[in-house]
Amino acid sequence: MAVHADRKVLAGARVVLPTGVVEGGRVTVEGTRITDTAGGRPAATTDRRATGAAATTTGPEGPAGTTGLADVVADADADVLDLSGHWVVPGFVDLHNHGGGGASFTSGTLDEVLRGIRTHRLHGTTTLVASTVTGDMDFLAHRAGELSELAEQGDIAGIHFEGPFISPCRKGAHSEALLRDPDPAEVRKLVDAARGHARMVTLATELPGGIDSVRLLAEHGVIAAIGHTDATYEQTVEAIDAGATVATHLFNAMPGLGHRAPGPIAALLEDERVTVELINDGTHLHPAALELAFHRAGAARVAFITDAMDAAGFGDGVYSLGPLAVEVRDGVARLVEGGSIAGSTLTLDTAFRRAATVDGLPVEAVVQAISANPAKLLGLYDRIGSLEPGKDADLVVLDADFALAGVMRKGEWVVEPQVG
Repeated sequence: MAVHADRKVLAGARVVLPTGVVEGGRVTVEGTRITDTAGGRPAATTDRRATGAAATTTGPEGPAGTTGLADVVADADADVLDLSGHWVVPGFVDLHNHGGGGASFTSGTLDEVLRGIRTHRLHGTTTLVASTVTGDMDFLAHRAGELSELAEQGDIAGIHFEGPFISPCRKGAHSEALLRDPDPAEVRKLVDAARGHARMVTLATELPGGIDSVRLLAEHGVIAAIGHTDATYEQTVEAIDAGATVATHLFNAMPGLGHRAPGPIAALLEDERVTVELINDGTHLHPAALELAFHRAGAARVAFITDAMDAAGFGDGVYSLGPLAVEVRDGVARLVEGGSIAGSTLTLDTAFRRAATVDGLPVEAVVQAISANPAKLLGLYDRIGSLEPGKDADLVVLDADFALAGVMRKGEWVVEPQVG
């Protein structure tokens, strides 16, 4: 019997399902969709550091009591891949990404943008929101129209405007000369220019027009994100009550946590309506800050992002971020003038591995933060963000040490696992 090329069975791996990790798991893909998932037995770990083969499994045998291979070995009607010793997790979803592979999502040609998207796909990001940086309003509106073409083709999941409606006190790697208050009419201009593909706008909501702009965004189904802000605790609470639901790269580009003036960090961490973005590259955050965010917000309210710029997946050198020059040295991006951190060179496979090893987070929590939570924020969880029948066949294969070994998007291998 001939093997059907569009039916693939990934068997024998540790599969992270919404119900938990299963040993000897199996994922069946037909065409672009997942059609079945199964596992030999539930897996559990003896401690918080779930590190591949070293983690001890307990739990009862499943109904079949198998490794997942026995059920498919006789199935000659499928392309069966033995992934014993590997992990299979949902494809990564990046809410906040400015570029990669030498390409800028703000200023590159559309072909260059596609190259940047491809770069991140090679690192496991199967769904990506293209982020812009502060620029002239007419330019940003024109750029939104161009990027919306890629959204209509399914290459990106939408557009995130980071700036120009941010605080000059916390501008980071944004041109101060181009910053402006969040006038609702101008916010609306960008949303309209995106032709229904605006997904998120980062605002310093304490600025004049900030609260009204949050309400406008909420009314139009666009995520209002608090970031690059100098807001007080009380001003942040007001913005959340008005409809803001995301903290743009929590801890970065905002006042630090104070014991008398707790500022935005405390308000964003404590409110169950807010998802907090974290850049887990070892540069933007101390491990204790990441642990605090997970402890206070919980895994269900964290979204790992890259905040990547052109140099991600490309290398050291001098780049442009909007009108500003950026030097990347040893993988860290900083403005040539002033030395502020200017985005990152992070890819999400690196963020995953760091979270599961250096930070010692449970794999299920990492999957929530890197796949499920951002998919839910984007309103796409019915299609992506978990390994469930009926969803897009977007998945990542990791080896026992959490290094990337394979990437599948909509049933096609972007990176095909090389297994014995």
